[in-house]
Amino acid sequence: MRSPEFVSSLYELGRPLDASKYFLIFIDNVGHGGSSKPSDGLHAKFPHYGYRDMVDLQHLIVTETLGIRRLHAILGVSMGGMNAWTWAEQYPNAVQGVMPVAALPASISGRNLIWRRIVARSIRTDPAWQDGEYRQPPRGWLEAFPLFRMMLDGVPHLDATVKDRASADEFIQAAVDQAREQDANDALYSLESSGDYDPGPALSKVRAKVFALNFSDDEFNPVSLHTLEAVIPGVPGASFLIQSGDGTTFGHLTMRHPALWAKHVAAFLKSIEER
Repeated sequence: MRSPEFVSSLYELGRPLDASKYFLIFIDNVGHGGSSKPSDGLHAKFPHYGYRDMVDLQHLIVTETLGIRRLHAILGVSMGGMNAWTWAEQYPNAVQGVMPVAALPASISGRNLIWRRIVARSIRTDPAWQDGEYRQPPRGWLEAFPLFRMMLDGVPHLDATVKDRASADEFIQAAVDQAREQDANDALYSLESSGDYDPGPALSKVRAKVFALNFSDDEFNPVSLHTLEAVIPGVPGASFLIQSGDGTTFGHLTMRHPALWAKHVAAFLKSIEER
């Protein structure tokens, strides 16, 4: 979120989230970044957490540590987008607007759930995992991650960039190398933390202005399910946009390239301030 592309696209002077105008809060969720996580030492004895726990902790940091009673807006991408949906219903009076990017207001199901279970199973059933006390990355994690990485990318982008066996093998090896840099227990906990995510039943509680942005080539959140079309009309003050993807975009990972969607952030903030 503080990479050069995010800074130049969103936070610099005159950009949608101009840091000279807005007080920007970046929170490492429990289980991620610099926050407490299994790899700190407890490994598989670390307490299991869910998305609602994440949002509760975010709310405590904002209200008790920072002393902010009401947020102007929340912008969340992927898991952060699901956190944004949860904020909107769990603390309906604590935020004026939310913009979930590359996330759906529905429980994890179908292919999205199956691949998560495949990756989790690949870690847990690997003898090298040793109930979370491994000394080297379990092979099951290394072999499953390329599937994870493939699901993150866009079908048109992969078709345009992976043209033969050699480029496919390069993609797989790059994914394995990436997996080696991540802790398997941290990944396992993160994947399973989505188990309590189900904003559907409480969406009528939402009071914030909502603008949901998804991408047509996002295989995590398939547009063929028409989830946003079905749900958004029942959410007060909500709207959505499905941005078209092609061979030059990145599927779910388009969320990592804000230069491709920053203009929608600007429009969203303008709509809040005109409300």
